[in-house]
Formats: sequence, structure tokens, C-alpha cells
Amino acid sequence: MAGGVWGRAPGRPVGALTLTALAEGIRAGQGQPLGPPSIGPVLEPRDVEPEAESQTQAATPTSEAEPGSGAPAPTAGSEPWSPHTPPPAQEPAPEGPHQAPQRSWDEGTLADLALYTAACLEEAGFAGTQATALTLSSALEARGERLEDQVHALVRGLLAQVPSLAEGRPRRAALRVLSALALEHARDVVCALLPRSLPPNRAAAELWRSLSRNQRVNGQVLVQLLWALKGAAGPQLQALAATRALGEMLAVSGCVGATRGFYPHLLLALVTQLHELARGTRSPDTPKTWAPSHRGPPHSHASCAVEALKALLTGDGCRMVVTCMEQAGGWRRLVGAHTHLEGVLLLASAMVAHADHHLRGLFADLLPRLRSADDPQRLTAMAFFTGLLQSRPTARLLREEVILERLRTWQGDPEPTVRWLGLLGLGHLVLNRGKVRHVSTLLPALLGALGEGDARLVGAALGALRRLLLRPWAPVRLLSAELGPLLPPLLDDTRDAVRASAVGLLGTLVRRGRGGLRVGLRGPLRKLVLRSLVPLLLRLHDPSRDAAESSEWTLARCDQALRWGLLEEIVTVAHYDSPEALSCVCHRLVQRYPSHIPNFLSQTQGYLRSPQDPLRRAATVLIGFLVHHASPSRVNQDLLDSLFQDLGQLQGDPEPAVAAAAHVSAQQVALLARAQGRPRGPRLLRFARRRARPARPPPVYADSPFQRRSLAGRWGCS
Repeated sequence: MAGGVWGRAPGRPVGALTLTALAEGIRAGQGQPLGPPSIGPVLEPRDVEPEAESQTQAATPTSEAEPGSGAPAPTAGSEPWSPHTPPPAQEPAPEGPHQAPQRSWDEGTLADLALYTAACLEEAGFAGTQATALTLSSALEARGERLEDQVHALVRGLLAQVPSLAEGRPRRAALRVLSALALEHARDVVCALLPRSLPPNRAAAELWRSLSRNQRVNGQVLVQLLWALKGAAGPQLQALAATRALGEMLAVSGCVGATRGFYPHLLLALVTQLHELARGTRSPDTPKTWAPSHRGPPHSHASCAVEALKALLTGDGCRMVVTCMEQAGGWRRLVGAHTHLEGVLLLASAMVAHADHHLRGLFADLLPRLRSADDPQRLTAMAFFTGLLQSRPTARLLREEVILERLRTWQGDPEPTVRWLGLLGLGHLVLNRGKVRHVSTLLPALLGALGEGDARLVGAALGALRRLLLRPWAPVRLLSAELGPLLPPLLDDTRDAVRASAVGLLGTLVRRGRGGLRVGLRGPLRKLVLRSLVPLLLRLHDPSRDAAESSEWTLARCDQALRWGLLEEIVTVAHYDSPEALSCVCHRLVQRYPSHIPNFLSQTQGYLRSPQDPLRRAATVLIGFLVHHASPSRVNQDLLDSLFQDLGQLQGDPEPAVAAAAHVSAQQVALLARAQGRPRGPRLLRFARRRARPARPPPVYADSPFQRRSLAGRWGCS
């Protein structure tokens, strides 16, 4: 209908009195048979226009409508429509009330009403806005028709007028208009609100929260926001706006119940969005995706995503997951450029422990993402998949062979991160009961990773091997033989974390195989322990606290398994750097393993060239005590000459403590060499001379200036 039933130009708003009367007419007509309107001259603006326009600011509505009902599936709308363009032409209604098509009249009336409502919302004052909001909400409740062309204009009008409305009836009426629109046009409402959510807008935030409180529309709106979040590639404005909108909606109590059915999709989408944001801030060359007018640093978007994720978990009763993440620093890791996947692993572990009711759904949603072409989505899914393998019921959703084959495939990936996740997955896999039968398949992958250059890969392999050793009936003898040539070099690795993990793995291996060590079996484990004694003693002085404490723990396991009786001395050396305690340890080792003294001295000699001052001094002191307690017949002259030469060079060391210790140890080497040069007679004469020979004076070393630790300092006691 050209000009509609109003008979006036579309660019001029209807007066408040006219719209109020129209609202009352629509409300009075609810529940009656649908047909041509019978509200008389009130519907004709030309009859009341002067009075209406003169009292625009004075009129107030006399009643209030209830929100609409029903939750049909959201449908796509058309392009936004401007209130300053004429409405689409309508076909004239046939004459006669019984022949007029009801739907044609309703569509035309609501279309014209929407047009004037949009104009009023943008141009009218307080009374006009109140009247138009009440009118449209009443009309939508009564007719429930489609208004695709007017949705964007109506949302713009609401954004412009809601901040100026007082709390109470006017504001509730305006927000009810938005809920009524979202009931039929959720997609259009979301598309209209998203561009106005960045930069953060208080009016937009209030509209999102109002949609969240309406139980009939919040599920549809959340679905549309999820699609907006997943549909954008990278941290684009649409995804950022959707993230902020989700944060506002999920913060409303009770909204999380509307996410049932797509909770795993939403959780994974938020975590993936955090990965996108982390990658976006990885290097300065990455282009920014927000306009200069958007206030706040880029990390504010990540903060919003984290808050949305917290609200999603808390609203679903997973408060312990949030607490575990806070205690472990998981949220900070999630937003880090290089620690995001570690945060995902922590989140998966927390959910395994405290939110197992979602694990099956998450696991099912992860499987198709593992082959995604999008790197953030694929890597995030891999990290979640790896973490969820800690749950036995979840891991049983797939056959063990399928999971194992997938993890082995990751080991052949050129990207180190993928290989790292695969190794972590193998470590989680061996925790499950019955997986030890796959040792023949697991071991080659785990042992091969010990030679990787990436510390994460070596650490993951060492951790998986330790978990394997903790399982019942672990193949201790097989692992001892396989780790014999691989583990000792890792004890001196330049990476602190790798060094500490390797020492800890040796301690676990000794603890599991202590039965064989006690009965004196000269197997691969005994050889491995004797080969590692010198590195373990010197690593008690390691500058890395983790490596030093791990060495102390491993030496305690060796003392228990081999029955040295040196636990007190080992602890004293570790925490007080006591020369007397170290002398007792060396004396016992010389007595128990006299044939290994040359090997001990040769190993210690290699540490004299260490770039770390504490290790050079510790090696110098250890040589002095080993030489002092050694028998002259056990050390050849060539080794003594080499030791004397190296110690002589260390006497010019720039570190005074090292130079002083080298001078004392060089004297011990000279004394042992002098003892070797004495002539020998018959056996009895040699025995008598040995009994009568004066003991060599013990070395005396000054206090060490390096890392003098004590139990009091360790535990923070005075």
C-alpha cells in the first residue's frame, strides 16, 4: 500500500499520543478473531496529528505488555533498512471485510508501524520513545509477523535511546522490543548489535544482558554468537565483538543452561579464540585487527575471552576448574604467545579432575578438528585431545590401537610442537591400566625423542618414561639396557629442565630395580648407576635448584638400593657443602668400588673445564678426596700426570675459590705419585711397610662461596 494505512510521509515520526492509542488498541484486540482493524479514527494519523505532535513530550502509556513467547529457530534476514527510505509497496487490500486477506493487511500495518517506530526511536524524546517501544512490543506480541527489513533500524534506535531512559517501565518496554525481535530474527539482531559492541559500549552491553535474561531467546542468540565466533578467520572484529558479547551474556546467572547441546562447541571456540589472539601478538609484524579508535590494548580482548570462559565454567558448576587454573597459572598461560598450549593442557587436566561430565562431548567434538587446515584450531584440538587421554573412560571411546597410531603419526610431523604433543599423549596413555602391553610400540618413539634438540620434546619423553616405570610390571631390565647409553649424556645437558628430569628418571629407575641391585646383580642397571655416580655428586652443587634437589633425591635412592649407609653425609653435602661429609662419601666409594677409581677420576677430570665456577670447584675438591683415599696401586702414572697438569692450569683460574682448591688437590696428586715411586720388596716386606707407612695428610679446603644451602634457608625458617 503506497503510504500505508497511515497516509503520511515515512520520514516523519508518529506522535506519542497516537502511538499510545495504537498500543492500547492493539492490546485490546488481542485474543479476538483476526480481521480488518476496527480501531476507528485513532489509526488515522491525519485526524490526530496536531494534538499528537503538540503533546509528544507529555504523553505516557497506560499499560504494559508481557514478553513474547515461543522459540522458533532463527532465520536469516535481509539487509539493514533505513527509516528514511519509503517502505516497500504493498498490494491494495480487496474491498469488503470478508474478502480482505488478513496476512496482507497485517504485514503492511506492521511494516509501516516498524518504519515509524524506527524513526521515533532515533528522533523522538522520552515520551515518544516510551510510546513507540510499548507500541511495537504490543504489535509484535499480537501479530508475531516478520520484520526483516526493519530490524537493523530498530536496533540502532534502541541503542540510541536506551541510555537516556530511566529505570523501570520505559526501559523495560524498550528492552522487551529487542527480545521480541530476537524471538523471530535472532540472526538479524545479532548482526545489528555486533558492529556496535567494539569499542566496549555500555548500551550494547545492557542489550546483550537483557537478551541473556530472556529464557525464550537467549539460546538462539548464543547460537548466533557461536557461529559468528567460529565463522571469522583469526581475531577479526566480528570474532572479537562476539567474544565480548558472549562474556556479557554468560556473566548473567542462569544463562549457561541455554548452552546445553552446544557447550563443547562454545568452550572450544573460546579457547581457540584465545589461541588466535595469542598468535596475533606474537610478533610486531603481525597486522593489528582493530581500528585505532578501539581503546584499550589488544590483551583486553583476551581478558574478555578468559572472563567468558570462566563464566561458562562457573555457571555450569565447574568452579573447581577455575580455581585449579588460577592456582596453576593456567589463565596466564592461555593468553601467552608461547604458552597457550600449556594452558590448554592445564585446562584439560583440570576438567578431567573436576568436570568429567563434559569429557565425552569434548572428545567427540575434538576428533574432526584434529585434521583442520587452520593451525590454531588444529593445535588447540591436539592439546585438548592429549590432555583428555588422562581420563580412562574418555580414552576408551576409541580403540587403544587407533589412539596409539594417531600419536605415532604425530611423531613424524615436521613441526616440533606436534611431536611434543604426541609424546605427552604417549605419556598419558601409559597411565591407563593395561597399556603396558604396548611397550614394544611406545619405547622406540620415546627413546628416539631423547636425541631431539627441542627441550620440550626431551622433557616429554623423559616424563613418559618415568610414568612407564611407575606402572606395575614395568620392564625395568629392558629400560636399564636401553637407557644405558642414552641417559648419562643427559645428566650433563646444558638445559636445566632436561638435566633435572634425566636425574629424576635415573632415581625412579633405581627405586624400581633396587631388588636386583641389593643381591649384587651385575646387570645394566648396576653399570648405569656406577657410571652416573660422579655426575650425581657434582650436580649437588648445580646452579639449578631443581637439578641439585633431583640429584640429592636420586643419590638417596642409590644409597637405599646399594646399602651404602651414606644418607646423612649425602644430605650434609647437599645442604651445607661440607668437605668432611664429602670425604666420608669418597672413602666409602673407594672401599666399595676400588676397581672403578680410575673411571671416577677420569669422569671428574672432565668437569675441570666446566664454564660454571661451582662445578669446577666441586670437581677439584672431589678429585682431591678421591686421590687421598685411593690406593697407589689403583691409579696409573699417566692418569696422575694428566690430573696434575690440569690442576696446575686451574691454579691460575680467575675465580679465587677454584684456584685455591686446585692448589690443595694438586698436592694430593703429588703425594700419591710419590707413594707410587717407592721401591717394593717381597710380599711380607711390602705388607710391613704398608702397615708402617705414615698416612698422607688429608686435604683441607676453605669454605665454598657458592650456594651454601641449608634446611633452614630452604624452608624459609630463621
